[in-house]
Amino acid sequence: MTHVDVVVIGSGLGGLSSGAYLAANGQRVLVCEQYDVAGGCSQVFRRKREWQFDVGLHYVGGVHRGEIGSVLRGVGLEGRMEWIEMDPDGFDTLLFPQHEVRVPKGWDAYAGRLREAFPSEGEGLDRCLRILRGVAEQLRNVPMPKSKLDLLRFPFRAGTVVAWGMHSLDDLFDHCRLSAEARAVIVAQSGDYATPPSRTPVALHAGLLDHYLDEGAFYLRGGGQTLAAHLLDVIHTHGGRVRTHARVEHIAVADGRVRGVRLQTGEEIRADAVVSTADIKQTYTRLLDRTAVSSRFRERVRSFRMATPLFCVYLGIDRDLRDAMPNTNYWCHPDYDPEGAYAKATSGEIGERPPVYITSATVKDPDGHGHAPAGCSTLELMTWTTPSTDAWGVPGLEPATDRYSKDDAYRQTKTALSERLIDVAEDVLGDLRPHIRWQEAATPLTHERYTLSTDGASYGIELATDQTGPRRPAARTPVGGLYLAGASARSGHGIVGALSGGREAASQVLDRDLAAEVRKGAVFADVDRLTAGGPDFDALAACRRLQDKARRRPRAAVPA
Repeated sequence: MTHVDVVVIGSGLGGLSSGAYLAANGQRVLVCEQYDVAGGCSQVFRRKREWQFDVGLHYVGGVHRGEIGSVLRGVGLEGRMEWIEMDPDGFDTLLFPQHEVRVPKGWDAYAGRLREAFPSEGEGLDRCLRILRGVAEQLRNVPMPKSKLDLLRFPFRAGTVVAWGMHSLDDLFDHCRLSAEARAVIVAQSGDYATPPSRTPVALHAGLLDHYLDEGAFYLRGGGQTLAAHLLDVIHTHGGRVRTHARVEHIAVADGRVRGVRLQTGEEIRADAVVSTADIKQTYTRLLDRTAVSSRFRERVRSFRMATPLFCVYLGIDRDLRDAMPNTNYWCHPDYDPEGAYAKATSGEIGERPPVYITSATVKDPDGHGHAPAGCSTLELMTWTTPSTDAWGVPGLEPATDRYSKDDAYRQTKTALSERLIDVAEDVLGDLRPHIRWQEAATPLTHERYTLSTDGASYGIELATDQTGPRRPAARTPVGGLYLAGASARSGHGIVGALSGGREAASQVLDRDLAAEVRKGAVFADVDRLTAGGPDFDALAACRRLQDKARRRPRAAVPA
């Protein structure tokens, strides 16, 4: 029987971040991934050896002095990847029936754009942005309390966070007496967390804005798989292993403490600690025995609401879209009612013009790197939607186990929604349909099949006022030696949440504050050992089919 120090369940960025920090600190780590490619939602996928699409990394902030930069610095990855800045004068473009607002880098510049859009609401906008910026800066500069003394001091050091952080955006907008139009524009990027404004914590939206406004928005050259490959390289070069096709089906617990895991193949692996980045409901209801936690705790886990899931359309276009759009993302909204848009989407209603997020990797990464053939482009369109199998035409289906992709009703529903999203994209970019050379779509059922996420939720449990901050699951669990990371953990969702949550789980395993050590200059990895990168490095090949137990050297690039 294999015996390691730590088993990490899941190879998304939370699992890889945790694994990298643990391996770099001398732990014998095994990361178990049920799919055949490591990376989770940071993966890319390829079609016909011509087109490459990102699953989850579309744009990020904080890559230098922010949280992402900090996490990467601690495991020796600072400067080993290239971050391409998007248009600093408008990395996001917010499109409404009567407003077009380009979101620039910098809080002051952003405030100026809002005042230009709503000149009669200057006082309310100033009040709203003063609170949002105050919350954001305090969250950035004041560490979360680690002791009772820190907790007592926190209200004096982060008063705006205490006063407003857990209120809803609707509460803030009412306080500032903003119009429906101004409110809708301020929350236009809410698809980044998929929560309606009535349930969105002020702290969440303030943090989102600051994540991009502080130092701008960036895309990773080569796509999200590059990030996964570099973290995987840290693990492999520091004595750890990542195995694909290694689905964990049980976490063994005895006398209140984890003893290891059992894979679907029957293989048992002993471990002193387990970090689960699996869906939180799967962790507590499928992987653990019923007796591992109290019935009250299990009921609390069951009661968590999952975030609104996403529907994505992937297009290969024989046009160079740089002629049609700057290096920006478009957030297209048919009206000024975000609350209604979420209600319609989650009920399964497909409007003529749903809200749509539009992004293009070939515009963000113009030097190619395998995204598309020369002169062509990729385009990704997203909206939020319902997880209901009834609405997708396959009632009662279990996406993780049942076959559904060729069901006629399912395909018709996918096609209908895809066409609506393409309609919106053509409103912005002109004729696309004559130029489409590849088209496919992913539903919440797709996401659940590949990630085993409850309801196909990309963002874990909903980031709502009653499910955030101290009301969200911490990295340390009631089971000795079991720790949580991933989208449903307290660190939150997305690239930054996954990376920081993985580091926090590693901190709990080691009983150290790794983030504080990094702030003081610590670099735990031996950078001379690292091998990922270079002109011929293929991140997808390096992350694929790692079911063999030995470390695999990165392979040369596959033509794309």
